[in-house]
Amino acid sequence: MKKLLKVSAPLVVLLAGFLIVQGMAAMRPEPEKKEDETRLVSLYVDEARSESVTVSVTTQGEVRPKTEIDLVPQVSGRIVALSENFNSGAEFKAGDLLLKIDDTDYQLALVRAEASVAQAQTELERQLATKDIKEEEWRDNRKNGEEPTAFSLNLTQVAQAEAMLRSAQADLRRARLDLERTEFRLPFDGRVRDRKVGIGQYVTAGASLGTVFSTDTVEVRLPLTDAQLVELNLPMGYMAPGYEQAPVVDFSASLGNREYAWQGRIVRVSAAVDQETRLIYATAEVRDPYGAAANKGMPLAVGLFVSADIGGVQEQDAIVMPRLALRNENKVYVINEENRLEIRTVDVISTSEERVLVASGVAAGEHVVTSTLPNATDGMEVEPIFRTAQS
Repeated sequence: MKKLLKVSAPLVVLLAGFLIVQGMAAMRPEPEKKEDETRLVSLYVDEARSESVTVSVTTQGEVRPKTEIDLVPQVSGRIVALSENFNSGAEFKAGDLLLKIDDTDYQLALVRAEASVAQAQTELERQLATKDIKEEEWRDNRKNGEEPTAFSLNLTQVAQAEAMLRSAQADLRRARLDLERTEFRLPFDGRVRDRKVGIGQYVTAGASLGTVFSTDTVEVRLPLTDAQLVELNLPMGYMAPGYEQAPVVDFSASLGNREYAWQGRIVRVSAAVDQETRLIYATAEVRDPYGAAANKGMPLAVGLFVSADIGGVQEQDAIVMPRLALRNENKVYVINEENRLEIRTVDVISTSEERVLVASGVAAGEHVVTSTLPNATDGMEVEPIFRTAQS
């Protein structure tokens, strides 16, 4: 009996402990069950607004002179004078003497031409006098019904003398022109791009002496895409009715550590698409770039590469929203009144670094998403967060 109790006692203790633990577990209150809550995605939103805007586009171009010519002599000779204004980069005024070719031979040719005119004039007067004498003789010795010939009345000789006089006068005009062409004077204010000759050098007719350009107006040829042309509302082949009525262009460039700005106007648009680049070129003009149009003393110099901001021709109604709202070129995420996401396709008018203008797809007052959203689905519920407090 003792042996049986000794074996069964531990089993009884273990069973009792197990029953006590089960009883305590059964008496513990059950944990409160909570339903799983869906966590909404929080997104920053901005309100789209309607505005009357003038669209502008940005492009670049190189400043070129409107008038640039090579100085080419029409006569030959040795250069006997060079102006200080005829050096690379120098400025000259209209009518300034830039260069002079030795005119000795042309002075002599002028004297000979004047003598030829005098001689031809004398011969004409002699033939006219002879004509008068022969006409008088014919009247005194007139025969019945017989008409004199032009030669017998000296009319042919007079015509020949008149032709010789005209030829001599033409040679005289040519001699005077050649003498004038030994001096180089230009009808505009300008600057010298480069000079190719020196004093004492013999030059021939047709040889290039240098290159000069006018400083009254410079041009900038600006490349535009067809979309940019539509944004500006400018037709191909456009010609400005007047300089003051042309679209404004704001030019800018960095020189050293300074920023400079100038203003010009679009005066024409090419009537054809460039076959190589498939672009359309608009030409802007800036008047008096080395004078009144200079900025802080800096002219809009020829050869300068500038950025251009072109203003549109007229205002148009558009929906304005932050640039961050535009996705994949023509998509916008809109949060409706039920805080659900709608993926809209919009008609983009223009974009810049800060804003986008659209013609349709979004209405004024709607909330557009500006946050990054990798996996957007149409109809998903979201939580909008306004960057600024709504009024």
